[in-house]
Amino acid sequence: MGFFSSFLSISQFTIGDLIDIFLVAFLIYEILLLIRGTRAVQIALGIAFIIVAYYFSQALNLRTLNWLLSNFLSYLVIAIIVLFQAEIRRGLAIFGRNPFAHPRSHLKGMEDVIDEVVLATTTLAGSKIGAIIAFERNIGLRSYIEGGIRLDALVSYDLIVSIFQPKSPIHDGAVIIQGNKIASASCFLPLTSNPYLSRRLGTRHRAAIGLSEETDAVCLVVSEETGEISYAYKGKIRRRLSPVALKRDLYTIFEVEKKKPVGRGFFGWLLKRGEKREEER
Repeated sequence: MGFFSSFLSISQFTIGDLIDIFLVAFLIYEILLLIRGTRAVQIALGIAFIIVAYYFSQALNLRTLNWLLSNFLSYLVIAIIVLFQAEIRRGLAIFGRNPFAHPRSHLKGMEDVIDEVVLATTTLAGSKIGAIIAFERNIGLRSYIEGGIRLDALVSYDLIVSIFQPKSPIHDGAVIIQGNKIASASCFLPLTSNPYLSRRLGTRHRAAIGLSEETDAVCLVVSEETGEISYAYKGKIRRRLSPVALKRDLYTIFEVEKKKPVGRGFFGWLLKRGEKREEER
C-alpha cells in the first residue's frame, strides 16, 4: 500500500513541480553565495539555532522557554531585514542588473586605464600620500558620484596624482572611475561595519571595504602611514601589493589581456625576469 501511494505520487509529478524545485534550489544557492565569507553567516547560524531550540522546547514541553522563543520568532522577519540590510541591498542590486547589457561593454579601453591608475598609485605610495580610487563595474555608483565634485575627465596619471596632493582642495575623499573617465572626486563612501577587521585598518580601508560590500566595485587604497597599496573587492581586502601584483589582479578582475612584452631574445628575457622578481616581492 505504501509503495503504491509513493508510486502514485511520483506519477503525479509534473514539469511545473520540477521547475518549482529548480527555482527554489537556485534561490537558496544564490543566497548562500551572497552571504558566504561575511558576518551574515554567523548571524544565520544563530537564527537557525534559535529555530531548532524552539522546536526542541515544544518537543520536551518546556513552556517558559517555548513562550520566550515563540515571541521572538514572531518578530523574526523584521529582525532579518534589520540584520541583513547590507546583504539584501547588495542582492537586490545584483538581481536588478540590466540583463540586456553587454557583459564586456565596460571593459573597452580598461587596459590603458589600469596602467595609468597603477602608475599613479605607485607614485603616491612612494611619497606616502593617501588615496582611494574606486572602479565602477556593473552596479552603478551614481549616488556616491553626485555627492562628490564632478570632473568627467579622461583617466590620466598626472590628474590622479594632482588630485591627491595634500594641498589640493579635492584630495579628501575618493576618486570614482566610470569606464575610461574620472567621473567625480572628493566622494565619500560608506564605512564597513564588519567587527572582525583589524584595528590597524584606517578610514580609507574601511570605506573601500564598505563600498565593495554594497556594490561590485573595485576600490584601491594607498596608505598614508605606510605607503602600502591595497584593494577591496567583494567585501575582502588584499594588502601589501606590489605594482606588478596589483596590475595582474586588476587585469584578471576586468578580464583584460596583458600586453605582450616589447622585445625578444635577451631583452625580452630580462623584462620577464624583472617582472618575476617584482611579483616575488
